[in-house]
Amino acid sequence: MLILASASPRRSELLRQAGYQFRVAVPQVDETVLTPMPPAELVRHLAERKAQAVAAQFPGDTVLAADTVVALEDTIFGKPDSPQQATAMLRQLSGREHQVYTGYCVRRGEWMESCWVETKVTFFPISSEEIAAYIATGEPLDKAGAYGIQGRGALLVRDIQGDFYNVVGLPLSQVYRTLQKVGITP
Repeated sequence: MLILASASPRRSELLRQAGYQFRVAVPQVDETVLTPMPPAELVRHLAERKAQAVAAQFPGDTVLAADTVVALEDTIFGKPDSPQQATAMLRQLSGREHQVYTGYCVRRGEWMESCWVETKVTFFPISSEEIAAYIATGEPLDKAGAYGIQGRGALLVRDIQGDFYNVVGLPLSQVYRTLQKVGITP
């Protein structure tokens, strides 16, 4: 059985669209990291911690966990804590290129494979009015970097280089290849 160790409705939807059958188990993991890490290492590390926590509850099953952040130069953006924080993030991303990193981990028993994927996204310049209107939709409040590329946030994006699904929160084609190694197919 495949267990998705994530509360993300977007990850669940991507797996369903790909034809996977799975259960969801939300990991109870403290995501605080005491040692600063580059964003790629951070998302991989957090995905491994989430997979380990859920695998302990389901020892005979295959667990898939993931974590996504947005990075702009040396700043890492997770999910905003408030509309004000979302506004600040979008102002910083306006007119600029940034990176989206998703780390994922597949674990079955003692076997584990983890990886991270980077996608470059460039925003159009965004006016204060556009930011306020987008924040008012509520869409940015539960997404890394305060935008959802699969929703109204797509209107902010000028260019994308890399895996679109990585920006949504799960690099599906790479995850598919990893799950194949343990006999999990759609």
